[in-house]
Amino acid sequence: MPKMKTNRGAAKRFKVTGTGKIKRVKAYGSHLLTSKSRKRKRSLRQATTVSQAEKGRVKRMLGI
Repeated sequence: MPKMKTNRGAAKRFKVTGTGKIKRVKAYGSHLLTSKSRKRKRSLRQATTVSQAEKGRVKRMLGI
């Protein structure tokens, strides 16, 4: 049986932490920033983790 291929788009977007959580970048932080509050833009700079509901799908795409 051939090896599983990593989804390259997913590999560029997600990183696995030392404890096994999957880190991701928040959406909506790239343009139309004048209408967003300072607090919201600051919050969008922070990385966050993938939700439990999506974790399995992302792990499969990463080949973990």
